[in-house]
Amino acid sequence: MSESDPKSVQDMTAVVQTLLQQMQDKFQTMSDQIIGRNILGGRCCGNRIDDLEKNISDLMTQAGVEEIEGESKGTEVQGSA
Repeated sequence: MSESDPKSVQDMTAVVQTLLQQMQDKFQTMSDQIIGRNILGGRCCGNRIDDLEKNISDLMTQAGVEEIEGESKGTEVQGSA
């Protein structure tokens, strides 16, 4: 039995190494996918945020709020100087 032990240990080692390599490959693939989604999601969300800011600005202009805000900003700047 002592002769078969080293071989079975080597076989088990090979199996474990193979499984670990497969797990590492899958983990790397998943990590790459997550990073890719975050990068693409960031671009997408960035565009959405820009569009939202423009829409809010347009609505404020239509409501005449921009002038009031501009006056209050001007006052703050003058008051802080």
